[in-house]
Amino acid sequence: MQRIITISGTPGSGKSTVAKALCKKFKAKRLYIGQYMRELARQKNITLAQLNTLAQSDPQIDIKADKETAKQARKLAKKYPVVVEGRVQFHFLPESTKIFIKANINEAAKRIWKDLKDAQKNKERNEAKVKNINELKKQILIRPKSELLRYKKYYHLNHYLLKRYDFVLDTSHITVQQAIDKTINFLDKKPK
Repeated sequence: MQRIITISGTPGSGKSTVAKALCKKFKAKRLYIGQYMRELARQKNITLAQLNTLAQSDPQIDIKADKETAKQARKLAKKYPVVVEGRVQFHFLPESTKIFIKANINEAAKRIWKDLKDAQKNKERNEAKVKNINELKKQILIRPKSELLRYKKYYHLNHYLLKRYDFVLDTSHITVQQAIDKTINFLDKKPK
């Protein structure tokens, strides 16, 4: 069995950027629950925020995504290293190396705001429409609250308890390359 790395964290912290770099470095396959959820929102013709609200009353949205992703990760890990991005995948893949990436709300909002100005990245994010960065900050704070409520209800789990993770990285005041280097340095030292 190859190494499985799970990445959780806060919105706008750089989880996807780090995950993509890890895939390149370790020649790993990437699974991304955020993409699954964004695609599901598009199919339903709603925003990601609206899907999160819907998921509060329909547990199957999260449960199906989480279980299917964990199953797929284990299948891929028979041949390849795997990087899985998802808030609670560390719970479904306890054998994984568990990483949590965070950023303060101001830095997160700047990063997401920049992505929203890029038409392609905005399309990928499928965020609710916002007029300014302050409105965006309010939107960013809604999602983690919704997720925390759902995961406590469905899995009896607080994914923000940092002691659950093998490595915690705050990217608020470091460059993208520093975040990547610190994560790779940790993984290189950790037995597989």
